[in-house]
Amino acid sequence: MTNRFIAGAALLVVLSGALPETAAAFTGRRGTRVEPVNKVVFEVVPKGSGTGSDYWCGAADYARQALGAGWTDTIYIARGRGQSVTTGRRSAVQYTLNASAAGITPIPPSLSLNSLKVGDHMSVQQANSYCNIGPLRF
Repeated sequence: MTNRFIAGAALLVVLSGALPETAAAFTGRRGTRVEPVNKVVFEVVPKGSGTGSDYWCGAADYARQALGAGWTDTIYIARGRGQSVTTGRRSAVQYTLNASAAGITPIPPSLSLNSLKVGDHMSVQQANSYCNIGPLRF
């Protein structure tokens, strides 16, 4: 090996340690991408425009698998449908498991799964049940 090759390899090792480490996004069962926004809020981004089932299922998957939440823990909407802050996509919903830390006031649960209003909430188990609902066909 030449000194130039060894120097180049050493430089690559040094530079690779200097780059920020980016974790792969979590992928839920319905193809949603989930990423943390901050220490208490995470964002669910569907493949397309997404349905209420997609959002809640993604939130349940992430809460259970990435955050270690129990079935009876509560998931709250921290920000309704809007542009993603983690991916820039047009449609995303932000959730939290800690309403007070996120500054969220819980509201009575909505009758519409697609309302996705700040403060709406359900248990991880209930949100998980939406993972088993197929796409709506008319």
